[in-house]
Order: sequence, then structure tokens, then C-alpha cells
Amino acid sequence: MTGPAETCVHTGAEPVTASRTSAEDPTQVRESGHYRKEYVKSFVEKWDELIDWDARAESEGQFFIDMLRARGKTSVLDVATGTGFHSVQLLKAGFQVTSADGSAEMLGKAFENARQRGLVLQTVLADWRALNRNILGRYDAVICLGNSFTHLHEESDRRRALAEFYAALKHDGVLIMDQRNYDAILDVGFDSQHKYYYCGDQVTAAPEYVDESLARFRYEFPDNSVYHLNMFPLRKNYVRNLMLETGFQKVRTYGDFQDTYNDHDPDFFIHVAEKTYAG
Repeated sequence: MTGPAETCVHTGAEPVTASRTSAEDPTQVRESGHYRKEYVKSFVEKWDELIDWDARAESEGQFFIDMLRARGKTSVLDVATGTGFHSVQLLKAGFQVTSADGSAEMLGKAFENARQRGLVLQTVLADWRALNRNILGRYDAVICLGNSFTHLHEESDRRRALAEFYAALKHDGVLIMDQRNYDAILDVGFDSQHKYYYCGDQVTAAPEYVDESLARFRYEFPDNSVYHLNMFPLRKNYVRNLMLETGFQKVRTYGDFQDTYNDHDPDFFIHVAEKTYAG
């Protein structure tokens, strides 16, 4: 149940653009399954305009590669493959990568992106909440990137997904998961410059409505097309505690790839959760 940089699932239902998702007030739609209606094919096809692969690669550098290498990890399960950016970066760096997503269409897009770069993705269609039914074996690392976890509006779904990630790891495995800095958005307002994650300078992405249980983001592209995503504004310490309650022994959090930061400054937090306590 993952997708582009911020998750995608295909349901076979009639495509619906986010600007007309339903007759009801869109700010009242707060359920984990709602993303199925938000990620239509036309939105998926535009997602790489928002990311800008080259600029993204330059902005984040070797962060994830270095994190994994420093821990001696070689096999990686990318549970939020989306258009394939991180799967491709890790493959190029020599990791063994399995790319999972809840959307067959999204996996197809990721596979094509990799093919254009001379790589072949090993893909798996899987829902996070039943992840281990669809994957084989255990992995040194699970990555869940692109703010994807924020699409789970129910705590029961968040706990179940984390338990599935935990079970997919070897005994000394590591989970790397990111999220927007919703603390800053809720407490002081939105002021992202898209310096690291969403580098496409022709696309605007900003919250249209925010409260303690909803961040409704508006995405506008150069052709004037507009899409929306309803996401749960996860606070940093809530996510950290949830990881520890799931069984992870140690969680270290970075702000925009930096070890030290002021809490309201980063656009994104990156949590590195160890399954076995190490130092």
C-alpha cells in the first residue's frame, strides 16, 4: 500500500482526480484507504516532475547508502517504491534490492524508470498490512521513504504496518523511515523550500488545510493540473515511540539528513530504527 514518493495503490475503480474525490467535504475524509482515489494515473505520471531525480540525488547525496554500508547491510526491501528513485539509487550502489508497492501501475512505472537506466527491478505487489504474505525471506534493511507512512490515518494500521516491517527484518535488521516535519506545520506553519525531497522547481506543493488529524496537500503542475492528498500529520515523537513500542530497540532521528538540528527547521525527519540494540 505504498506508492510514489507519497504512496499509491491501484484499485481498478473509476479514476477520480483529487479535486473531485467525492461530494462530501474533502477535509472530512480521514481514512487509510482514501489514497486509492487520490493517486490516479495522471497524477502518478507527473510525480517525477515533483521529485526531479537528478536534483534529488544531489540533495540527499550518499545518506541512505552510507547508513546501510556503515551497518554492513546488503539486502534491502523498499516497501514504498513509488516511481523507483531509491530502489534505483541502491541498485546502482550494489545493494540487493526488492521493490514492493501496493500499485501494479506504480511498479510498472518504477520498472520502466530502472530499465531506462540499464537496471532491472525485482518487484513485488504487496500491501503493508499483509507484507509478509507476499515477500520471501528476511532482509537486512527495510526502507519506507517519501512520506509514505503518513497515508495511514488509523493507529491500528500504523501499528500493523510497523509490525510487518519488523517481521520482514533479520534479527539485526534496520528500518529507515521518513516523514514530513508535521510538528513545524502544526505549530508554526508551512515554510518548506523543497531543498531536499521535492526538488522540481516548476511544481508547487503546500498544505491547503491542516489540523491535528489531517494535512491536506495541494499539488499544482506547470500545465495547471491540480491534485490533492489527505495525509495524517504524524508528530516526530509519536512515530519514534510507536517504533519502540513495536519492538525496535533504538531509534535515531535526523533532520534533513543532519544529526543535529532545531526541531522546527527541517522539512523532513528520517528515523533509523534498530531491531537489535547496537551501542
